[in-house]
Amino acid sequence: MTNAETIAKLNEALEKLIVGYEELQNSYDALQNDNSKLRGEISNLKEKITLLEKDKRSLEDNVNTLQDSTEKDSSNITSMLSKIEGLLSKKNHPAAPNYAKAPNQPQQTTIVEKAPEPKKNARDSFGEIVVDNKEEGGSSSSENKIDLNRMASLLNGFNN
Repeated sequence: MTNAETIAKLNEALEKLIVGYEELQNSYDALQNDNSKLRGEISNLKEKITLLEKDKRSLEDNVNTLQDSTEKDSSNITSMLSKIEGLLSKKNHPAAPNYAKAPNQPQQTTIVEKAPEPKKNARDSFGEIVVDNKEEGGSSSSENKIDLNRMASLLNGFNN
């Protein structure tokens, strides 16, 4: 081999090395770009995780607040219902007049009830619990009296 052939082969090898180096440098640069993009995505995902954790804590606080208020409302309703039941269970209720039967005239009591409808307010349903008293002797007098059975069914409805 002559010097010219050796130089030609060295040139060829050097060109191959330069092309290989450029290819490696390009792939390294591409990997660096991909790596920086992935790092940016990681930081974005970490920020999203932080925001989601804050939202989760906020929602948990809201749930706890709602549970507390629900428990308070439930205890208030239970307290009110027990007071109502206590008032209804009194034997000598001041609003319930004592009706005495005349010896020759029997007294007839009819209960007037409407079909159950969903109530918006408990106070609205108390107005419908009325008993009409009518005497058979031709004269009719209307007295308001609490219907205990109707009241009990309403109270049972509140417990459900």
